[in-house]
Amino acid sequence: LLIANFMKTFAKLFSLISVKRQHGCAMGGKRLEFLLYFGDVFTPVNFGLLLIGTIGGLILGATPGLSPTMAVALLIPFTFKLEAAQGLILLGAAYTSTVAGGAVSAILLKIPGAPANIATTLDGHTMAQKGEGAKALQLSFVSSAIGGVFGVMLLIFLTPVLAKWALAFGPSHLFWLALLGVTIIGSLDSRSVIKGLLSGCIGLWLATIGFDDIMGAQRFIFHPAVSGGINVIPALIGLFAIPQVITMFAKGRNDTTAEVITVKKQPVMDSIREVIKRRRALGIGTAIGSVIGLIPGVGGQIAGLVAYDQSKKFSPEREKFGTGHSEGVIAAEAANNAMVGPSLVPLLTLSIPGSPTAAVLLGGLLIHGIFPGSDLFDNHPDVAWTFINSMLIGQILMCIFGLYVAGLAASVARVPHSVMAAIVLGLALFGSYSVQNSMGDVYVMASLGIGMYFLERFGFSAAPLVLGLILGPIAEANFVQGGMIANATSGLGPYFLTGTLNLTLIAVVLASIAYSVWMELRQARYTNKDDAVHKEEAL
Repeated sequence: LLIANFMKTFAKLFSLISVKRQHGCAMGGKRLEFLLYFGDVFTPVNFGLLLIGTIGGLILGATPGLSPTMAVALLIPFTFKLEAAQGLILLGAAYTSTVAGGAVSAILLKIPGAPANIATTLDGHTMAQKGEGAKALQLSFVSSAIGGVFGVMLLIFLTPVLAKWALAFGPSHLFWLALLGVTIIGSLDSRSVIKGLLSGCIGLWLATIGFDDIMGAQRFIFHPAVSGGINVIPALIGLFAIPQVITMFAKGRNDTTAEVITVKKQPVMDSIREVIKRRRALGIGTAIGSVIGLIPGVGGQIAGLVAYDQSKKFSPEREKFGTGHSEGVIAAEAANNAMVGPSLVPLLTLSIPGSPTAAVLLGGLLIHGIFPGSDLFDNHPDVAWTFINSMLIGQILMCIFGLYVAGLAASVARVPHSVMAAIVLGLALFGSYSVQNSMGDVYVMASLGIGMYFLERFGFSAAPLVLGLILGPIAEANFVQGGMIANATSGLGPYFLTGTLNLTLIAVVLASIAYSVWMELRQARYTNKDDAVHKEEAL
């Protein structure tokens, strides 16, 4: 109560400043209006809901199969008896903390809590295997909080400008953006670009299974379980969890004491200094997450992967990525939470949900008779600004609770492999079935997992495959829609190949391809030179 009273007094002080600026300075008005409603977040009921949503979101996010969209949807019925602002506080807190909570299972179990956490497994789980699970979790929560605060500040101060920019994206632009994601597929597999591309092609083929969303054509439906296509969540669980479960069971129960990993303690301040030290990765992740979160229809599923790839390309220590490098965790998690704030810009200003989670939040608004749009901040400023302010405070609370449980959660590494295999298998079955209450998803999860086990034995990686599965529907749907528009207007070539935004995205795609090829040739040249030196030394 003392803290709440202090914050209300603090907010009233800034409210008075804001009112004075409204009358005497052009810098006031709408830009500082959020300060008028800052104290409402700290009323006992609102702050209690914020705590519940944050803690519950961390738990749901750490559970494999429960994506942010599902977590927010599960909480919708609890908002029926609440006021509009209170219900949105609960949903917004769950959304924010679920995105960050997915890093827990990604780092400790190598099971991404959601597609947004795929990139976190690439270095985070390797750190956990070295006994640095606590450090990886601390880095993820600190970088998530920094990226998340930046994203919400963009939502507060640049909403009108960003809304116009988001509206500029059409099917042709989203198609080139999806292709940009395809260009990073090869570089995600640090062992071989060719195998990474082949994995991505398998993912793109898997994305075509089911009925075509635009034309309704039936494709590759060889079993009723895949008639609706392959859901990303069961595929994600199967591709990452099942191969390591099979590997653990194959080791048996012999010499379980030798399997236990020594967990290293990590002071929180050391992790904060590490994040600040890696400001290049933090900046890249925050910037890319903010931009990708803003674009309607793309969502945050690829934000972490794109940020991870770009951070790797610009890092002087790029050879360390994939071996337990802190920059990989920082870039991925900063991007995941930086996209949360901008992803709500199209929803709150244009009534266009930019992601599945934003669509669920739209339902939460409509339930209370509030229709988002350009006049939302004029007709219901108390609801809009209280909701946005709660997301800002929620980022800080998420970081505090996350850092508190990081050391405790890292103790999972002490569990012997024989026990861990059974736990992971149980979570995989539960998570796959809970997505649609369908045994078909369980069959898909198991089939993809067994297939990935054999692919890994030949040097293939799961991350490019999942990225292909995610990007396939985005690229195909926008190409078909763009083709329909082009046939009715200027033609296919001018529609896709003209315009400032199209040309900019095409240039970025070509630059990404050229850079990946150059890096592969450079790495091959250095490898051949090292081999020659070793042969000379041997002679």
